Amino acid sequence: MSDLIAGIDLGTTNSEIAVYRDGGIQVVEKEGEMIMPSYTGLSPQGELLVGTPAKNQYVLYPELTVKSIKRKMGTSERVKLGEKDFAPQEISAMILRALKERAEYAVGEKIGKAIITVPAHFSDPQRQATREAGEIAGFQVLRIINEPTAASLAYDLDHEMDQTILVYDLGGGTFDVSLIQIQKGVIEVLASHGDNNLGGDDFDQKILHWLLERFRNETGVDISEDRRCVNRLLHAAEEAKKRLSFEPFTFIREDHLAEKDGLALHLNVELSRGDFEKMIFEYLDKTLDSIHQALNDAGKAPDEISQILLVGGSTRIPAVMELIINLTGVIPRQDIHPDLCVALGAGVLASREMGVKEDKILVDVTPFTFGIETLEFIDGYPVSDRFSPVIYRNTPLPASRTQLYSTVDDGQDAVAIKIYQGEDDVASNNLLIGDFLVQGLRNVPAGNQILVRMDLDLDGILHVSATEKQTGLSKKITIRDSFTQMDKEQRSLARHRLDSMFQSPEKEQEETFSYHAMPDESSADSSLRTRIISARALVEKSQRLVPSMNSEDRSEAETLNHEILEAIEEQDMETIREKVETLADLLFYVDDNQ
Repeated sequence: MSDLIAGIDLGTTNSEIAVYRDGGIQVVEKEGEMIMPSYTGLSPQGELLVGTPAKNQYVLYPELTVKSIKRKMGTSERVKLGEKDFAPQEISAMILRALKERAEYAVGEKIGKAIITVPAHFSDPQRQATREAGEIAGFQVLRIINEPTAASLAYDLDHEMDQTILVYDLGGGTFDVSLIQIQKGVIEVLASHGDNNLGGDDFDQKILHWLLERFRNETGVDISEDRRCVNRLLHAAEEAKKRLSFEPFTFIREDHLAEKDGLALHLNVELSRGDFEKMIFEYLDKTLDSIHQALNDAGKAPDEISQILLVGGSTRIPAVMELIINLTGVIPRQDIHPDLCVALGAGVLASREMGVKEDKILVDVTPFTFGIETLEFIDGYPVSDRFSPVIYRNTPLPASRTQLYSTVDDGQDAVAIKIYQGEDDVASNNLLIGDFLVQGLRNVPAGNQILVRMDLDLDGILHVSATEKQTGLSKKITIRDSFTQMDKEQRSLARHRLDSMFQSPEKEQEETFSYHAMPDESSADSSLRTRIISARALVEKSQRLVPSMNSEDRSEAETLNHEILEAIEEQDMETIREKVETLADLLFYVDDNQ
């Protein structure tokens, strides 16, 4: 295909690019990474960094890094990057160019045209700024389309059936809700409402302020003016937010944030999902106001909504789904990765612009619900053999979820964990796929908290663990081939039956085209140069900090410095990447007093 068109989601927090390849729409990945952080920066030597390298240096060099530029699109505000300032379009163009090079490297072809998505409530100046950014990046921007429209394409809705779709898009920096009407194959946005300054970034700030206050109350030291410490805590807040989408509790630990009377001061706090959701309730409540407004504008009632599509990484927060279900009575769809569905939808439209008639999206989801057997109290009476879901059907893979349970008897010293696969409320009506026993629990009254965690990977391997929250006592089990209801012998017999129905040809060595076989050498060289410059800068930073480290950290830093310099000499990108990440993590906890 000589004239590829890319579909791009230019996001506040993350950005992605999708192309038509191998008969379907795929989000292009680089070194296993499909989602590129929307960060740009300059290394201390002045080399441009985009994506993960820029995000990695944000804590060390916040003055040389820009994030969340989407919130400034359409304004005349200039953005400082080191000693230089840029228009928001220029910063966005850096992100788009990096995506362009990523895609060209992957497919081995130049890509000159693109379709770029924007929030449905973006104003004309914001849309024009986005188009300008694309042109600066080297694209001919064929269309600027609304994110909810793209999402509806990604979900491959039945466009022949008249229906009303509500798209709830809560990302890192912007929020909008759109009502889409599909009628006689035509997709039309009936109404949109939202906020260009509401999203995951605001949730991070809430946690940050809570952490700063906790640290001040516990130590008497105010670090809110220390930019480096604040950025460390902001990074920790973002990671805590992500974990709380899948865990009921998380711990935030940051060492050596400050000193008092010659002693290092550390932060070690637990944050519960419930407390986090209380922090952000005002923001979530605003999103409900937007739903009501969009419904009123469209002249629709909640019971007229056919489907609800969740878009954006912040929709993973459990309270979001709960609020939407309580308002509409409709269970939202999440069977396409919320961070990728807009890019996939833009890719669908791009493929249609190329003349491709059949649109396929390559998405892996779990076809079953996984959970455990529990005891429930219904109308005050205990009812056994109840199924408590942990990972729901159609959850994008890989998936990790944790649920909190409690013992029911005083002095209970063991819990039996029975894992089922199925959809029935009665556990025994589902398929038992594994069980184990956790023994040696504390001798305490009923209500001892037990955390049950499930991790389901792309290969259908389910890892289950149960942990006593207060002591950390745990046991786990690995269940292979959890997608199938057939054991290994049954699958083998079925395979033989299938082989007998078809004449199985001898395995032959076939020559296949690799999209990675013809990389753009200039892009590869540029990537290597950028990584080497960034690595050298981090080594120099480390060498300045070595005298202030304790003996253990000093030894580790010196070893890493040596290994990174050796890898630079050999131009071993994989080793450079691995060792730089380790060194960055180490330096993250070391004060820079210079």
